[in-house]
Amino acid sequence: MKELKKTTWRSPSNIALVKYWGKKSGVQIPANPSISFTLENCYSETTVSLLEKEKKGKDIELRFYFDGKANMAFQLKMLKFFESIRKDFPLLNEYGLLIHSTNSFPHSSGIASSASAMSALAISLCDLQQQLGNKKLSDEKFLHRASHFARLGSGSAARSVYPLISQWGKTSTVRGSSDEFAIPFEKNLHKIFQTYQNTILIASSAEKKVSSRVGHSLMKTNPFAKTRYAQAEKNLKEIIGALKTGDLEKFGAITEEEAMTLHALMMCSTPSFVLMSPSTLAMIDRIRNYREETKLPVYFTLDAGPNIHLLYPKDVSKQVSGFVAAELTELCENGRMILDKVGKGPKKIK
Repeated sequence: MKELKKTTWRSPSNIALVKYWGKKSGVQIPANPSISFTLENCYSETTVSLLEKEKKGKDIELRFYFDGKANMAFQLKMLKFFESIRKDFPLLNEYGLLIHSTNSFPHSSGIASSASAMSALAISLCDLQQQLGNKKLSDEKFLHRASHFARLGSGSAARSVYPLISQWGKTSTVRGSSDEFAIPFEKNLHKIFQTYQNTILIASSAEKKVSSRVGHSLMKTNPFAKTRYAQAEKNLKEIIGALKTGDLEKFGAITEEEAMTLHALMMCSTPSFVLMSPSTLAMIDRIRNYREETKLPVYFTLDAGPNIHLLYPKDVSKQVSGFVAAELTELCENGRMILDKVGKGPKKIK
C-alpha cells in the first residue's frame, strides 16, 4: 500500500514519586494525584504511517509491529484504543495505519513501558492529525491534548509528555491540576533535581505476573484504600515543598514511603500478590545501610515491578557508582542495570 504520511516520536517512561494506584469511575480517572520524574534513556520509539485504505468502510485497518515483528496481542489492544478515540481522530477512519514500535528497556518488567508506548503513540497521532488539518496548536495545547489521549491508553502515560517532572490528578495542592491530563511542573523544580540521576537495577526482566490494570482494579476492595488516598494527598503536598526547596532528606523519605506503600497495597489486596523478588529486598537493605554509613542522599523507589530505581544527585554519582559496582551489581539479573536520569521529554525523530 502507498504510504501517504508518517511521523516518528520518541517518548520516555517516567518514574512516579507519589504513586497513582486505583481508579475512580470513568475512563482512566485516577483515585489520587501523582507526580513523576520524566526519564531520558528508557523510552519507546514509535513510527506511525498513514496508508491508502485497502477497503472502503468504517473498519480500522491496522498492522502493528513491535521490535520488527508482528504482534497480534498488542495490535488488538491498539484497535480497542483506536475505537475509543476515533471520533476525535478522523484519520483513523480515512487511512490505513502501519505502526512500528520498539522499547529501549524490557517490556512489562515494572519500568512503565505502557507510559512510554502510549505517550509516543498519542503524540504521533496528534502530530499527524494536526498536519492533516493544517491547524497548528500552541505547544501547551498540543501537549495537553497528547497527555489527554495518552491517559486513555495508559494512565501513567499522561505524565510522559513533559520534560523533567509532571503532575497528574485533580488536587487543591496544585493550581491547574486535572484528572483529564497531566501538567508540567518543571518551573517549580529546584536546580538540584533538574540533573537528578536514576540507576535502574534490573532484579528481573520477566513479564509481571499481575498487570497494573488488574492491580488498579483490586483497589476497589482494598481495606486500606481510603487511608491510602489521604496519604497520597498529604505526601504530594509535602514532596512538592521538597522539590521546590531542594530538601533531599524529605524528598527521599516520601519517595521510599510511597514505594513501600505501593507494594504493601498489592500484598493486602484480595487476591494478594507480590511483585518484589528476593533480590529486590536485598538491594533495599543494602541501600539503606549504605545511606546510614555514608550519609549520602541515596534513595530508592519502585514501580509495579521488582526493579529498583536508585535516585541521587549528580554530584555524588562517582561514589554511588562505586557502591553499585561493589554491592548491587551481583544482585541484578545477569548484572544488568540501566543508567538513566531526569530527561527532557518526548522528541520528534526526523
